Amino acid sequence: MNIVSTRQEQAFSNPLAMRAASRNGSWTKETSGTAPGYVQANLAILPSALADDFLRFCVRNPKACPLVGISEKGSPRIPDLGVDLDIRTDVPRYRVWEGGELAAEPTDISDLWSDDLVVFAIGCSFSFEEALIANGIGLRHVAEGHNVAMYRTNIECVPAGPFSGPMVVSMRPLAPADAIRAVQITSRMPAVHGAPIHIGLPASIGIENLDQPDYGDPTRIMPDEMPVFWACGVTPQAVIEAARPKFAITHAPGCMLVTDKPNAALIAF
Repeated sequence: MNIVSTRQEQAFSNPLAMRAASRNGSWTKETSGTAPGYVQANLAILPSALADDFLRFCVRNPKACPLVGISEKGSPRIPDLGVDLDIRTDVPRYRVWEGGELAAEPTDISDLWSDDLVVFAIGCSFSFEEALIANGIGLRHVAEGHNVAMYRTNIECVPAGPFSGPMVVSMRPLAPADAIRAVQITSRMPAVHGAPIHIGLPASIGIENLDQPDYGDPTRIMPDEMPVFWACGVTPQAVIEAARPKFAITHAPGCMLVTDKPNAALIAF
């Protein structure tokens, strides 16, 4: 069976078209399935006074926060990820945080931009999902057209400055044979979270109810399947909430920055 969601059937075929749709406001939804073949990135945008600490946090927690790009201070562009790319407009939906509280979910942050901000682009599991599907491993949330289920865990990240807190994971139910293949495939993609961090027994990582994800949508698990958990790029949101900076911006879960970098460039041989 060809695993294609409604979102994917309507997917933009290239990153430039996807970013243009975000920029003009015609696409404000999740980006799973859009611009196949290209890296999508999570975002964390912080005042420069916090940038060094957040960089150290990412270096110390590479599974949850694998960096694929950093802007210069005050620049809304990361040329390595797209020549025309503009962080202020090219994400379908953002989250604005004030004192650790969610203040707004705009589709454009041009009026919030300042010369003091630094952008961190963090690898996203959408890249390895494409690799899994290409290798014949079905993903139910993709087939059913909803966002992946994400959970806070009891796994503490390695702190750096004010940044600390729990790792967030994404979950995909897989048959045992597919789980083994998924480990093999994703272990070659460390820039987008790499191999799973846990398989089965959700309670052992602090997840009490798989039907109630902290982010995203619940995903059915069949009797012959097990939950497989990967470190998730939503972790910075949980960490930013805990750090309570006066101001920060992230992407809304599932609404990624679509870049010009090919997924194939992230595979470690």
